[in-house]
Formats: sequence, C-alpha cells, structure tokens
Amino acid sequence: MAKAAPKQETPVAAPGAAKPGVEQPKPPQRKRRSALILALLTVLAAGGAGAWFILQEAPPVKTAAPQEKERPAVFINLEPITVNLQQEAGDQYLQVGLVVKAKDGAALDAIKLQMPEVRNRLLLLLSSKRASELATVAGKQQLSAELVAEIRQPLASEAIRQQISAVYFTSFVIQ
Repeated sequence: MAKAAPKQETPVAAPGAAKPGVEQPKPPQRKRRSALILALLTVLAAGGAGAWFILQEAPPVKTAAPQEKERPAVFINLEPITVNLQQEAGDQYLQVGLVVKAKDGAALDAIKLQMPEVRNRLLLLLSSKRASELATVAGKQQLSAELVAEIRQPLASEAIRQQISAVYFTSFVIQ
C-alpha cells in the first residue's frame, strides 16, 4: 500500500487578520507611549509640587518692633464713701466701695499722694447724683466713667492719667 501524500492545508485567516501578501499598517505605538509617559510625568510633577507646597514651613512673620510683655494690672482699694444724694422723695444716702484699676504702680502712687483731693472730687460728684440716676445698670456704668475722669484730674502728667483705666464698685447701697 502506498501512502498517500499528506494534504497540505491552506491556512485559514481569522476574521480581521491580515491577508497573506498584503501588509497592514501598524498602529502608532510610539506616539501612544510618548503621550502616556508625558501624562505620567505631568501628574508626578504636579503631585511633587503640591507636596512641596504643603510641607513648606510658613516664613516667620517680622514684627516692626519687639512687643512688651503685658504687665498685670494693679488695683487700689479706696475707703468706703457715704454721701447724701440729691433729694427726690426724702433723704437718701449712698454708700459705695471703690477699687481703682491702673496699668502701673506709679499711677497708684500718684493717686495716694493726691488722695485728699481725689476723695474730695469723688464726694462732690457722688453727692450731686439722684437715686433714680444710679438705680439702673446704665446709670452705674455712667457713674464709673465719671469717677475715672475725676480721679485723673489731680494727677500731674498725662501719661500717668492714661494709666488709670477703670473704677469698679465693690459695694453699692442706696438707702
């Protein structure tokens, strides 16, 4: 028996595959690669710049002049003051305890030196008031501002006057 020659099969092309003898154009892979690399480099550069910006320390703020330390305020208690108020419906009295607040001890020393004049000014101011004027919170706040102005009057220098910042009531009785 003679053997038959094997059949040669012709290759069958898959659909969309290149036909033998015809050259298909290759997709532009170099352009795709370079665009992909460029995009990755852009993302990396933007991320690096963002990280650098976030991690940078803020530059120190320069001040025009060195700031002084805030000193604590100093206080002086005045002796209680009792005065007759202006008459509205009979005799009425005011007894008040006061504390003076200053920024510096020098101002309090100046007040102590002028204490007779300061007390006189306070007595005259308080005795000029009516009970109805002093009954409200607004009236007491107005009186406090007037007391500061009266305490500042006999003090020698403007610098010391400005150091007197407030007068506080420690007691306030109208009868």
